[in-house]
Amino acid sequence: MHPIKNNWKVAVLDMYEGVANEGMRCIREILVQYAAMHALDLQFDEFEVRLQQQVPDTSYDIYISTGGPGSPVDSEGSVWEQKYFSLIEDLLAWNRTQEQKKPAFFICHSYQIMCRYYGIGNVCKRRSPAFGVFPVHKTAAGLSEKVFTALPDPFYIVDSRNWQVIELNHERLYAMGGQVLALEKERPHVPLERATMAIRFNDHFIGTQFHPEADADGMHMYLRQEEKKKQVVDHHGIEKYNSMLEQLTDPDKIMLTHDRLITAFLDYAVYGQMSDRLAAIEHLEGVPAHNDDENTFF
Repeated sequence: MHPIKNNWKVAVLDMYEGVANEGMRCIREILVQYAAMHALDLQFDEFEVRLQQQVPDTSYDIYISTGGPGSPVDSEGSVWEQKYFSLIEDLLAWNRTQEQKKPAFFICHSYQIMCRYYGIGNVCKRRSPAFGVFPVHKTAAGLSEKVFTALPDPFYIVDSRNWQVIELNHERLYAMGGQVLALEKERPHVPLERATMAIRFNDHFIGTQFHPEADADGMHMYLRQEEKKKQVVDHHGIEKYNSMLEQLTDPDKIMLTHDRLITAFLDYAVYGQMSDRLAAIEHLEGVPAHNDDENTFF
């Protein structure tokens, strides 16, 4: 298997607004490891979008837009958002007319503002914050989604958000070539609509409400913060907190998603298909479903 070309440039759009985070570290490590594993000449540059209003041009091959803090609604009309959406328009125009496409991946905060940009759902505040490790369920479209094929159904994710996307305009989504790929876990005792957790916006743009880049090390550091520990213990008790710490190292949970989702996205950008490594994993494992009890708190 050979890459489509030899040299690759990735633009990482940093949406963290100067707030300390683990997301940027995880994305950097995924890109470095991917380049090393596939012996690629891969360069990536970071752009601080919200504070410094930095936005890349269309000379990059792949775009990854991160999560970030704050409201995905209050920034409407801001200078940085106008520049950001100008880039989106440029990428859409490029992909309509050029043979070599430019794929983009949108994470959490970026996913939410893209849903607002397209007008495909209600981007609103949750009744209570969500933070935890828990399963998400593939839709019918998600079961056939190429970047999800190396993951089981359900698969486990890290969720960290005060906002959600619900009440989708499915007609509008389908008209633009989009599909809902995953929904949050079923909660029969909660009379609320399940939020969308992943959407393919078009053939070249995909987004997730969750953090596919999150790894066990970052979650360990995050959970050991006194504020987060208190949040879990207050809601679920010390046993649940300790159980969550123990299960972060479960290779079938968040590390499976960390190892395979963005990697699969990169595969389709670089090779036009799933790499031999991921394809071999999928073939050997048969991508089993998991029925483990989840760790989650809200």
